[in-house]
Amino acid sequence: MKRFEDKVVIVTGAGSGIGAGTALRFGAEGASVVLAGRTREKLEKTAAGIPHGKSLARVTDVAKLTEVEGLVHDALAAFGRLDVMVNCAGVAPDGRITEASVADWREVMAIDLDGVFHGCRAAMPELLKTCGCIVNVSSVSGLGGDWGLSFYNAAKGAVTNFTRALAMDYGRDGVRVNAVCPSLTRTGLTEDMFADEALLARFHERIPLGRTAEPDDIAAVIAFLASDDARFVTGVNLPVDGGLSASNGQPPQ
Repeated sequence: MKRFEDKVVIVTGAGSGIGAGTALRFGAEGASVVLAGRTREKLEKTAAGIPHGKSLARVTDVAKLTEVEGLVHDALAAFGRLDVMVNCAGVAPDGRITEASVADWREVMAIDLDGVFHGCRAAMPELLKTCGCIVNVSSVSGLGGDWGLSFYNAAKGAVTNFTRALAMDYGRDGVRVNAVCPSLTRTGLTEDMFADEALLARFHERIPLGRTAEPDDIAAVIAFLASDDARFVTGVNLPVDGGLSASNGQPPQ
C-alpha cells in the first residue's frame, strides 16, 4: 500500500518511539520523510529504514520556532513541497505540583505544547498550498487526568483543544487537523513502567484489549488520519488506547 507516494511528510520526535515508528510507516507507504529530533545518531538510525533518497534527518529543537521554520525550509529545499506535518516530540516529567520543579513545567510546555504550536505555525503556509494535513500526538492524558502527571496533563490538554480550534480555522481552506491520543505505549519515556511487571498487569487489567500499545499501533492510526481515507475527518482527538476510554473505571468482573 503506497498511500503517500509523491507526498512529503515531516515527523518530529522521529528518533525513537512513536515518532520513529511513524516515520518508518510513512516511508513504507512511499512518502519522502523529513525526520526531526534532538539526537542525530537516533535520527540516522530511523532514516536507515526508509528507502534511499527519500529521507532527510535534521537535528531540531522544537521549542525554538526559528529551528522549526528552518526544518520546513529544509524540507522544501530537499523535496519541493509539504503535505503532512506530524508533531510527535514530547517529554513527560512526573511528580505532584509541589514535587516537580518549575524547570520541569517550563520544559514540558516548551516541548509538548510550544513544539506543537511551532510545528503547526511553520507548516501551515505550505499545507495551504497542497491542501495537506496535520496530525498532532496528544494523549489520553489530554482527555483526562493522571496521578502525578499534572504538568503533562496540562500540556496535552492544551494540544487537544488547540487541534480542535485549528481544524475549525482551516477546514474551509482545505487543511485537516487531527490528533491521536495514545494510552501507555512502549517508548523510551515509558521503559521504567514496562520494566515493572506488577504495574503492567494493572494496566492490562483495565484495557479491554488486554495489552499496552506498541509504536506501530499508533503509527498506523496517524497514517490513516493523514491519508485520503480520512478525507472527511478533521478536528478529531482519536483515542488509540485499546478501549481504555470506553470504561467508567470499574474493575473487570
